[in-house]
Parts: sequence; structure tokens; C-alpha cells
Amino acid sequence: MSYSGMRVLVTGADGFIGSHLTEALVRDGAKVTALALYNSFDSHGWLDDVPEATRNQLNLVRGDVRDAAFIGRIVQGQEIVFHLAALIAIPHSYLAAQSYVETNVLGTLNVLEAARQHGTERIVHTSTSEVYGTALTMPISETHPLQGQSPYSASKIGADMMAEAFARSFGLPVVTLRPFNTFGPRQSERAIIPTIIRQALDPACTAIMVGDTTPIRDLTFVEDTAAAFMAAGSAVAVDYGHAYNAGSQRAVTVADLIELIRELSACQKPVLRDETRMRPVNSEVRALLADCSRFERETGWRPRTSLREGLERTIAWWLTRVAAGQVRRQKDFIT
Repeated sequence: MSYSGMRVLVTGADGFIGSHLTEALVRDGAKVTALALYNSFDSHGWLDDVPEATRNQLNLVRGDVRDAAFIGRIVQGQEIVFHLAALIAIPHSYLAAQSYVETNVLGTLNVLEAARQHGTERIVHTSTSEVYGTALTMPISETHPLQGQSPYSASKIGADMMAEAFARSFGLPVVTLRPFNTFGPRQSERAIIPTIIRQALDPACTAIMVGDTTPIRDLTFVEDTAAAFMAAGSAVAVDYGHAYNAGSQRAVTVADLIELIRELSACQKPVLRDETRMRPVNSEVRALLADCSRFERETGWRPRTSLREGLERTIAWWLTRVAAGQVRRQKDFIT
């Protein structure tokens, strides 16, 4: 289904995945209202970096998903809502768990209730592979038990259950999309790939500092993840209230990922362990590998970008950032 002429709201449009999804929807002809978190810096987050021609086609609004009345006003009249707004930094969730519940659970409740009140045709709610915790079986299907191994993942489990409850209780047409680790341009250094790439390219870094390099991850390029959201919003045969995995279905260790990035960036810097980048022992998710067969079968979506190609494109973006001095040297946990 084409999104041409459709009225679409994207919450969290100012974020990494949200900004790419917003661009893709505009390219497909949608009339997009893009919600960015209010701030006093006159910023719309990563939407400020999208081409001006794209930005001029957006209805840009600032606000907060925790404000039920505000959410009710901007959801009214929308045909499809893509709900991506969330607090996502796992390390900060150890320090400020309540803020994650307020944004991720209560914020989701506000979106769902507004959609119910206004008869929204479909809501795509964003989950995360973190809700599975360390894999008990691999590849991970949607029937895998949910394990709250961090306050962040626990808040997302709560939000997922709220979406399921609204589908079951009120017949709300909500689809839960569960992306596995996504990477690409505009991603924060809180994530593993950008923190490695920035250190590899940044002349101020003499070494690549990392935490645990043994975890296994399933990595999807951001344009493929954006396409998964669009498939979830338009496919006819999806089951409301149920979650769908979206991942590459390829596994790579953090150690192998580091070596590939060093190869592609021609980096000779040593790799050193930094204990401050480690998660608590019982919180680290050891392995994630997606089984996306159900989502592929019901929507036709498949990732198209290889890990190598995606990394090459991400490195190219970071080269422009480093050359322009637009780097933020964050110390954080590997996620």
C-alpha cells in the first residue's frame, strides 16, 4: 500500500530511527506530522539534519507523550500513528527508572487511548529485542519469554503489554514491531557501532575503548528498519495486539564487529577494555538473533542491506562528522 496522501503521525520523529522513517514516509507521499520532544534550544533533533525539501513538507510539532491532552489533540485526524517516542538509553535506566516508566509506559498509554478515542485506523507501537533478555533459545521468535533485565527493557515490556491489552479489550488496531539492534547514520554513541566508529576515526582517540566484546547481536541497517515500520503500517494480514520481530537474522559478536569496522576504516588503533562500559553482570544480554519468518510471511518485508554495506555507509557519514568537528565523546555502556 502506498502512503500517498495519508495523514500520518510519527512520535519520536526527532530520534535516530524516527527521522529515517519520517523521511521515507515523505518520499512515499504521506502527509506527516512529526512530533519532537519539546526543548528550549529551538531544535527538532535529527529532523534538523534532513534535507530542507523534506523538512518543508512536514508538520513539525514539539511536545511530550506524557501529556495526555496534548497527545489527544495531535492524534485527532490521523489515519496512522507510528509510535516511536521513548527513553532508550539502557545505562541511564539504572539511574532513573521512574522516568522510563513515565515516558515508555504512560506515554504509550496516552497514545493508545487517544487512538481509541479518535478511531485511528492503525497504530504501530515500537518494542525492542531487549524485552527478550538473554536468549534461552535461538533464533528468537515472538513466543520467546520476556525478561526484564534492565529497567529500560522492563518499561518496554509494560508498554508492549498495554498495546496487547488495548487490542484485546477495545479491538484497537495496534501492531507491535520489535526491531532488533538497528544501526546507521544519526545513531547516538550510546550504541555499540557508533561508539566504535567514532573512536576509530577520531584523531583525539589513541585507542578503541570497549566493554564486553563477547555478546552476540543481530544488526539491521536503519533504512531496512524504517521499511519494516512502513510494512507494519500497511500490511493487510497482520494480527493486531501481537508482536513482530524485525532483524537481519544474522549473528555477529561484538569482537568480530570491531574487527570489521577497523578493516573498513583502515584503523590500526589498539582495542582496550574499559570496565566503566560494562553492564551489571545479571543485566547484560548475552545473545540476540531474530527469527523474522512470521513478519516476512505476513508483510513481505525483508532486509536488503548487508552488514558490510551498512557499515560502509555509516562510516562515510561519521567521516563527515569528524571532519566537521561534530563529535560528542560519550562514555557509556555498550548496548
